[in-house]
Amino acid sequence: MRINRTLLSTALVVVALVVQVSVLARLQLPGAVPDLLLLTVLGLAFVYGPVSGALIGFGAGLLADLAPPADHAVGRYALVLCVIGYLAGLIRPENGQLRSAFAPMAAVVAAAIGSTLLYAGVGALVGDTAARHVGLGSLLFTAAIYDLLLAPFTVPLIMALARRTENDPIAEASAGGSDVAAGWLASGTGLRIGNQRGGLRVKAARNRAARAGRIKGVKRL
Repeated sequence: MRINRTLLSTALVVVALVVQVSVLARLQLPGAVPDLLLLTVLGLAFVYGPVSGALIGFGAGLLADLAPPADHAVGRYALVLCVIGYLAGLIRPENGQLRSAFAPMAAVVAAAIGSTLLYAGVGALVGDTAARHVGLGSLLFTAAIYDLLLAPFTVPLIMALARRTENDPIAEASAGGSDVAAGWLASGTGLRIGNQRGGLRVKAARNRAARAGRIKGVKRL
């Protein structure tokens, strides 16, 4: 991976892990815990693709395995996020553009359910049956709901940061609001940020041209 990708990914993963452990894990919500680390991996994989998504997922999961108060085998969550990051990178459009928020939101739900099932499956293989005391059905439902509610506030921001760090020409020329993150915001929250920005630029250019025309007319008189 490039240096800028590595620096940004490391910073985002560390921040997400700190918030995950110090804030979200202490909310004592019923069922699962909102997985900010998973959403961070998804956001980066949507921009960087499957290989980088797998590497970021493995690193993020390994940090989560080592960070207290982790009580499971080291490498368990690293495997889960590695798989999720790779699969998320596969659904990234070739042109990096996405006009609807449905696909990334569906991917968030699928990742929340898939990561929970994979984590429980790996736990069953190593003899960890803690999920039985909570109920797998409850974990799946709450994980999907919590991550889906948190995703619109985190994933678009992560994707926007990743694109700016990449110096992607699509991100720089996304005045029409067709960028992945801008499309999420426009479709998911009703905020036409890209269109508003592009409209303001066009309007300002027209005003400058009209003003220049009037000044030339006065000089000719």
